[in-house]
Amino acid sequence: MILIAPDGATAELRLPAGVESAGTVSELIEQARASRRLGLLLARKGAVAVGIADGEKLVASKVDTHYVQGRTAAGGWSQQRFARRRDNQAKAAASDGAGIAGRILLPEVRSLTALVTGGDRSAVDAILSAPQLKAVAALRTERMLEVPEPRHAVLVSAVSAARAVPILIHEPAGAEGHRPGSGVS
Repeated sequence: MILIAPDGATAELRLPAGVESAGTVSELIEQARASRRLGLLLARKGAVAVGIADGEKLVASKVDTHYVQGRTAAGGWSQQRFARRRDNQAKAAASDGAGIAGRILLPEVRSLTALVTGGDRSAVDAILSAPQLKAVAALRTERMLEVPEPRHAVLVSAVSAARAVPILIHEPAGAEGHRPGSGVS
């Protein structure tokens, strides 16, 4: 849905997770405020947070971290050995993350309207590539939340971010900084 201002600026309102369609702004607001169950999967290389939001509340969750070695300044054989170790640790973390996602999300998959992901795309993709999570992965939205290290507090704040209406504003060419009230003259 696109709104156009008198000066030519546009605001593109995108549907929030779990909302199929809205013909008017009023419908969009009504749908966005409606209670819906969302799955949440936040992941970074060594951490995962999985939850279920019912409306604005997080009703189930699990957060876990794994040690994944950082990059080293070593060269030669040591560098290759550390890279293999880091890769193996990341694979183990993704496997454990898939297990957690399966325990939290799979029993509720039929009641979820969407799966909202966040964090590092490659870590999320690695988790969702597990064959047992095929039904969960099918609910994944395109939007990826930008989140720091997945922790419980981050998962709680991701509920409102997942329910939000993303808005993309486009200024008309040459109008940047010259809008009334912008403080620029």
